Amino acid sequence: MIGTLFLYFIKGLYLLPDKVCDGAVQRDIVVRTLPRARTADEWADQGGTGRRSSFACRVSTSGDSILSGQVDLRESSKAAWVDSYGSLAASRIVRASKDGVEALAQMDDGRGSASVYIPCAPTDLEESNASHAYALIADADVTGKSRATGAELRQDLTDFAYQLTKHAYKLAECEGFRGFPEKLPRYENKR
Repeated sequence: MIGTLFLYFIKGLYLLPDKVCDGAVQRDIVVRTLPRARTADEWADQGGTGRRSSFACRVSTSGDSILSGQVDLRESSKAAWVDSYGSLAASRIVRASKDGVEALAQMDDGRGSASVYIPCAPTDLEESNASHAYALIADADVTGKSRATGAELRQDLTDFAYQLTKHAYKLAECEGFRGFPEKLPRYENKR
């Protein structure tokens, strides 16, 4: 009886669909990242198309933990994207790359965030802007407590951001077709 009662109070994340965020992300990433909770809710939203394309997702628990991610189509080169994180002097940043997909994660005092960069030329791009670099850029983080810590948290946040970005790539109607690696390389277990 006590075991059944305990399971009632922690099954919230397991009651989410197998894929959360409009089918973009595997539930197991959410379960690995967020602490057990009695209830959990998910929310996803697509905004705009073409050069104004965006996709957002949030999973929240009754324990006040939130896993969230936002993917936006931006005018940005890979170097500019990396430089924007280089200014965070107090952060430890790790990077991974595979088949043109770039990822980085940072960790400060147990709190982490991750970002993914995938080149994407919007179909509504005017000839005068054709020389500019465009990409889908995802940012993901946890607010409140997380189950994972250190390298495990960095990896879970990156996997979450990567799956969101793959989904957003379809929604953004990027020029041409690109293949995606099944998963990104694992970060080294630092710190």
